[in-house]
Amino acid sequence: MPSFHLAFPVNDLGKAHIFYHDLLGCPLGRTSDRWIDLNFFGHQITAHLRSNEEEPADTNAVDGEQVPVRHFGAILDWDDWEALSEKLKAAGADFIIQPRVRFRGKAGEQGTFFVRDPSGNALEFKTFRDPTQIFAK
Repeated sequence: MPSFHLAFPVNDLGKAHIFYHDLLGCPLGRTSDRWIDLNFFGHQITAHLRSNEEEPADTNAVDGEQVPVRHFGAILDWDDWEALSEKLKAAGADFIIQPRVRFRGKAGEQGTFFVRDPSGNALEFKTFRDPTQIFAK
């Protein structure tokens, strides 16, 4: 699968470094005093310093939860998803939506949770019981 690249704003590069590199375990790439590249589960993301970032985007209702419209994330293996969930809980991460399983016993059964980084960016981490059903209807 091809890798993607995503650039996103942060208001503190030091806190971004701690969250993405130290907590999530994303290896560092090139850096400057205005941005850092990270290996986000095989994809390249770049945190760009922007001190006057606007408020987080609105939400949409999805399965009874208010999901941030603006978010990004990764799809992990089930065991890795559970381990990251526990690691973030232990670290006192700012969960928007707590870890849960959707569509239990149905096509596309998935685990999901949303968390905010220190700059307020929303991230979703997902897992699928059967990875071939990522696009199941």
